[in-house]
Amino acid sequence: MSMYKRWRTDGRKFDLGRMTMRQLVSAYASHPAVHLYLAGAVVAGLVAAHGAPAGPAAVWTPLRGVVATVLIYPLAWYLIHRFILHSQFLYRSPLTAALWKRIHFDHHQDPYRMDVLFGAPVTTIPTILVITLPLGWLIGPGLSGAAAAAATGLLVTCIYEFCHCIQHLNFKPRSRLLRRMKELHLAHHFHDEDGNYGITSFVVDRLFGTYYGSAKARRRSPHVFNLGYDLQKSRRFPWVARLSGGPPRDRPLRPAERS
Repeated sequence: MSMYKRWRTDGRKFDLGRMTMRQLVSAYASHPAVHLYLAGAVVAGLVAAHGAPAGPAAVWTPLRGVVATVLIYPLAWYLIHRFILHSQFLYRSPLTAALWKRIHFDHHQDPYRMDVLFGAPVTTIPTILVITLPLGWLIGPGLSGAAAAAATGLLVTCIYEFCHCIQHLNFKPRSRLLRRMKELHLAHHFHDEDGNYGITSFVVDRLFGTYYGSAKARRRSPHVFNLGYDLQKSRRFPWVARLSGGPPRDRPLRPAERS
């Protein structure tokens, strides 16, 4: 339990701008959300295996759920990221301001904070299940396909979160693919937030016209750190600013300011 306690009490100390890859791996392996996802994937996998019909379908039913989830995940992430996490309506109500602050605003205000980079399981797990269970049930079809899809969704989320951490880590990947993913994602955080919504894949960005390959392709957005929740908006809708303990920032914290 002491492993989890440090995330509750010292979360701000997990600074990806100062961590090494070894430190990231250690921190990632101790994160309670990762443990929840993996435990859920094991349970769902057992249900998928137990519920599979006899004969050849014992393999193909859950496998269809796995493949369908892997294929749909980039689109699902894109839609959630663009139209919910970057929405302009959640901060306008005191009922949803804290939710928006936690699920994305804090991450853009300080992209190096590992404790807010991870989604809160209370929101991520229901979202994963809402997407994967019906998909797997229809494609599988049935319980085995649904459980296999859910297990895959939880495992893919672990992969996404680790790649997301690497993209904010002070580390240059050897892989050209990982370097390119990092460049595109950091452009989303430090140049123009209205594009490059993908994490591991930017195919959907290309399809929807939100992809840009370099900072030269666009003007720098004045809202890249506050997501449009600027001083004027914070005076009109003060709940996120109150929860943050101050007005929204329009620049990242300097190294000396991160503690």
